[in-house]
Amino acid sequence: MRHPDAPAPGELLGAHYDQCFGCGDGQQHGLHLQARAGEGVTITAEFTVRPAHQGAPGLAHGGVLASALDETLGSLNWLLRTIAVTGRLETDFVRPVPVGTTLHLAAEVTAVAGRKIYSTATGRIGGPDGPVAVRADALFVEVKVDHFVENGRPEEIRAAMNDPDQVRRARAFEVNP
Repeated sequence: MRHPDAPAPGELLGAHYDQCFGCGDGQQHGLHLQARAGEGVTITAEFTVRPAHQGAPGLAHGGVLASALDETLGSLNWLLRTIAVTGRLETDFVRPVPVGTTLHLAAEVTAVAGRKIYSTATGRIGGPDGPVAVRADALFVEVKVDHFVENGRPEEIRAAMNDPDQVRRARAFEVNP
């Protein structure tokens, strides 16, 4: 169920962290994925495959495509107002994605059971109705912010906690008792 304080349909979600490979602007070779809230518990996202993302000559690396799916699926948690991490990501690579292609991604939450969030995503080339190039099913597991504090590198944790934008985003997930 979509959280009542979730971003409105059509709203750009923005980066959850500037140094995130998937959505952050601080990573020169990152995906710079742009996600928008959809209706219900859905989102759409786009990213353009650049030369730094290739594996085989002229084609996107499969790991980069898996990262795009993972980032898109993880963005669904903004709509639930839940902090969660990837527990499982199962990917299908249906067709090659050439460098220069914009991948149009769509994701939705399919079920929530306790701390487990199940979701699915597709990535299409040529537009939102184009042929499917990649798809994934995922399991995300809800965690507390302590997960990152206890496991992240202290210097990055301090930098994030001193970043006013990061603090604002973290407060978006606070729940009043």
